[in-house]
Amino acid sequence: MKHNLLVGVILAILPVLCSGAQLAVSANDGKVILVDGVNTPSPNPAPDTVSIFDLRVFPPKIIGEVRAPTSVAGPPHSVAIAPDQSIAMVTASSKIDPANPKESVQNDQVTVIDLQSQPPRVLARLQAGLGASGIDINRAGTLALVANRAEGTVSVFTIKGKVVTSAGKVDLKGGPDSMPSQVMFTADGRTALVSCNSANDNRIAILSVNGDRVQYEKSASSAFFAGLRPYGMDITPSGDMAVVASIGTGLDGGVDIVSLVDLKTAPPRAIDQIAVGPVPEAVSISPDGRYVAVSVMNGTNATKASGFYHDYGLLKILRIEGQRMSVVAETNCRPPAARGSTSMTWLPTVSSTRLPSGVTKRPKLAPGL
Repeated sequence: MKHNLLVGVILAILPVLCSGAQLAVSANDGKVILVDGVNTPSPNPAPDTVSIFDLRVFPPKIIGEVRAPTSVAGPPHSVAIAPDQSIAMVTASSKIDPANPKESVQNDQVTVIDLQSQPPRVLARLQAGLGASGIDINRAGTLALVANRAEGTVSVFTIKGKVVTSAGKVDLKGGPDSMPSQVMFTADGRTALVSCNSANDNRIAILSVNGDRVQYEKSASSAFFAGLRPYGMDITPSGDMAVVASIGTGLDGGVDIVSLVDLKTAPPRAIDQIAVGPVPEAVSISPDGRYVAVSVMNGTNATKASGFYHDYGLLKILRIEGQRMSVVAETNCRPPAARGSTSMTWLPTVSSTRLPSGVTKRPKLAPGL
């Protein structure tokens, strides 16, 4: 069933919604294409780019673009914008193997982009850890964390104005096989959540944050579980709830879940779950905290011979009411948008459910894990 809910969702990475300019940033992988369910280096790669959108107009307008390394492989939030919209930080989890252009290898780069300069420009290129993937900046704009998916660590960066400095790494004590994918600060900035995507792990680790000191001590109270292979996450504006997408069986055609997590308990706990389809990668909570947009791969990243391939993804809208979620709207996302992106953001003015047409690049979060 499809509903005509007025939600105002577009494809992008991460919105900054406040007075003044309202921006979204999209990281675009130009070097990889999807070939029968496999992310494959393109024989004619284009440069990776980062596009900056003005959300005050519809359709959103590109107001700047820079060349910066990024990767289609990995979880949804590979871009973070500082609360004052001065900078964006973009991760790159993989790159083309210099010794073999037909293969990809792990990358560790983080690019800092000046959003206030005209045009936008690259300020710095930093190193995180192997498989640098999900990234988040705290609400104070003083600290950034990067989940290193191939290393089992989280990199810490301090932020002073537009100067970003590496401040070490946190070991999640699960080894590289833990596959930390997404990291999110809680509202008060004193803790952060890390989804450990490996089927041998399945934790959502809880980091303690004190100033620029970030620690993890493995114990019964330093993690919780919300589903098999947790991946994308988001936190309500009030900070009392989190939403976690799990991709446990979707790669084999199974139905996967989105969990609602109560962050007020210690440790947090899942209080509701809802099946949404195979491989829900991105989740994005609306600015009022009432709705959740979920992009579902739905077999678009499967081989055509698998028996569960589809040529369209799904965009589902869930409503949060108290401690429960329900599906209130959904639509198919057909090419080119569905095959080129699995992320989205909410428009500042909630008016309608719309997907852009004529997308020619592969925005971050195309099919691939």
